[in-house]
Amino acid sequence: MNPPTAYGGQAVIEGVMIRGRRTVALACRLPTGEIYRYREPLRSVLLRSRVARAPFVRGLIVLWESLSYGTRMLMRSADLQLAEGEGSMGSGSNALIFAVALVAALAFFVGIPYLATQAARQLIESSLLLNIAEGLLRMALFLGYLAAISLAPDIRRVFMYHGAEHMTIHAFEHGEELVPARIEPYPTAHPRCGTAFLLFVVVVSIALFAFLPRTNIVVDLVARVLLIVPVASISYEVLRFGAAHEANRLMRVLVAPGLLLQRITTRRPDAGMIEVAVASLQEALAGDAEAAGKAPAAPSHP
Repeated sequence: MNPPTAYGGQAVIEGVMIRGRRTVALACRLPTGEIYRYREPLRSVLLRSRVARAPFVRGLIVLWESLSYGTRMLMRSADLQLAEGEGSMGSGSNALIFAVALVAALAFFVGIPYLATQAARQLIESSLLLNIAEGLLRMALFLGYLAAISLAPDIRRVFMYHGAEHMTIHAFEHGEELVPARIEPYPTAHPRCGTAFLLFVVVVSIALFAFLPRTNIVVDLVARVLLIVPVASISYEVLRFGAAHEANRLMRVLVAPGLLLQRITTRRPDAGMIEVAVASLQEALAGDAEAAGKAPAAPSHP
């Protein structure tokens, strides 16, 4: 039997994506009220390479694959909400959206904090103090961004599906029957959430960037962008270790900020949203069962 902790996912537009051990699944509430189900085999280098599964390497692979699959399933969920005949977004559009979003994120969370603190260099000569101030500003921008987008009604619905995903995973990990009545008592926060990962990234970057010398704008910004790789790798291992030992008192303290942050990025869902999350998990489980039986986990929907 596959360990329950192999399963996790993300919210999409009116739906939930679940990544299993060998399957990626998607379920969305259609405008008609029906639940759309889809699954496909997980094509991951983690399944083929021991090197990819090594500590401090696996986190980068998981992050890249999560971004890739997550963006594609997000675009698919958006297509499903379009009225018939309005067309859909192709793979080229997906790649463009992903690239634009990545550049915008780097500019907002790396460029702006650096440039803002660099402007104060005449007042503060210490690179250490400037780098710490840069990290704190990055944290403030991150928290402010999440708080701001949570005010949008459409984003709040996504956050409700996010809560449904977490509650369903909690219930599954505790061996509960996957029905709304048994899932509803569970919390919307989960220690393995991507939001907690991003918080760790910001915190680790403060510690790692603090001792960087400031030379010139090009070198400094390139160094910060390149250091995102080890920062993400370390953050993943910290999050993974904390989630695996959440019963430990010290680990509970470690994961507590990430759980608190999810008060912004998750909301209590309604029963219909939980049904969608369950449908996605069921597709992932079915696909993994087929893969375990050496049958191809073909898409369950055209």
